[in-house]
Amino acid sequence: MTKPILELKDVKTTVKTADGEIVSILKGIDLKIKAGDFITIIGTNGAGKSTLLNTIAGSLRPDSGFLLHNGHDITKMSEEKRTQFIGRVFQDPKLGTAPRMTVAENMLLASKRGEKRRLMPRRLKQRMAEFTKLAAQMNNGLENRMTTPTGALSGGQRQALSFLMATLKRPDILLLDEHTAALDPHTARNLLHATNQRITEDHLTALMITHHMEDALKYGNRLIVLKDGQIKADYNAAEKAQLTVDDLYAYFEM
Repeated sequence: MTKPILELKDVKTTVKTADGEIVSILKGIDLKIKAGDFITIIGTNGAGKSTLLNTIAGSLRPDSGFLLHNGHDITKMSEEKRTQFIGRVFQDPKLGTAPRMTVAENMLLASKRGEKRRLMPRRLKQRMAEFTKLAAQMNNGLENRMTTPTGALSGGQRQALSFLMATLKRPDILLLDEHTAALDPHTARNLLHATNQRITEDHLTALMITHHMEDALKYGNRLIVLKDGQIKADYNAAEKAQLTVDDLYAYFEM
């Protein structure tokens, strides 16, 4: 039997609030993720959605339980080392990019992620055509702004760049933490379409948090419902196809 690309075993995570209180967020998460899974994640505020992604990324260490990547224990692996096989896009378009560097320079930086740093020519000109072609896939004019400092981009273009940077090296696991939530509906729809296309064509394994029930049903081959730090439902593609928006809203009323 093929090993999951990522597995969480009885993972429990606490966080410290601003006033110093220790709060239990994840309360025994068991989750097996197969290569190629595109999982949408929904849940109420405080259900543990972002904490789950933070725990997978390594920015939060679980208090107990284990995380396995291709069967290898990564529970104590640093966040920096996990960037070798994990890509992430945050909700805030300002995160994940260097504002004073151009679009092309940011993409070049992303192409070196996980590699040892050493002095060598940048060779940016040699890769400009490749980066421009990738940027054109975002369908928002980003390919025309390759020499523009990232801080001068629109929010949608900057978030599209963040997505390209996170997927440039085809990570084993892609974490999308409400990556369209800060965008207007039209821009968000375009980015979601581009997201789905890239994940599908490159056979990426992804977890995407969303507050939109329609998007949770439309995208991905699995749907997970988190509530009070636990997985209340894990629907496969066939089961998800039978669900309605009202079915999902029922979890928020229970």
